[in-house]
Amino acid sequence: MRPYEIVIIFAPELEDSVIESFVERVLDLVKANEGSPGTVDRWGRRALAYELKHRREGYYVVVSFRAEPKAASELDRFLLLLDEVLRHKIVRLPEKVAGRAPSGAPGRATNAVAG
Repeated sequence: MRPYEIVIIFAPELEDSVIESFVERVLDLVKANEGSPGTVDRWGRRALAYELKHRREGYYVVVSFRAEPKAASELDRFLLLLDEVLRHKIVRLPEKVAGRAPSGAPGRATNAVAG
């Protein structure tokens, strides 16, 4: 399984319970495709860098998960069809960033001081 991170920008006028239900559907979709959901980081309402769909604010949510590429493409398709999502981006994380050294690589270096 590969590590992914997805940033979702929801319409700011949505209620928190509606946003929470969409986040739960995203996590369910990951589980349905034999993936494992990770952390969910709710950044809240923030100003956008530029106007999107006539809005200057958005509700940001960042979700990390591990799954096969099929799950990422299913999530992309699902979020593309939602009118409540202003923008989303799915990024495959490098193994070093995801907290795991690539197989065959030496273990983590220690900061031992010779003395």
